[in-house]
Amino acid sequence: MAIVEVAIIPMGTGSTSVSKYVADCHKILEEQKDIKSMLTPMGSVLEGDLDLIFQEIRKMHEVPFASGAMRVSTTIRIDDRRDKDTSMEQKLKSVRKKM
Repeated sequence: MAIVEVAIIPMGTGSTSVSKYVADCHKILEEQKDIKSMLTPMGSVLEGDLDLIFQEIRKMHEVPFASGAMRVSTTIRIDDRRDKDTSMEQKLKSVRKKM
């Protein structure tokens, strides 16, 4: 199972506010029950099958264009650990335990 951080940044919108675009992108994730997601102040963290996550990120990347953005920059960071099962919760728990 992969953990993926994604940030989708619309440009050329005529405004510095992007919260509407973020909300619209998150609606895509709410429709997909096979991916866990966590909204953060700087992006979203997704957990699930990597192929399915890529498919949903592709849909999310198109959302700002559909709302009038002239340019979209999407950054993806992947943690795909194969030696043992992991999750967002497990990773946070591990760090907190060491604090």
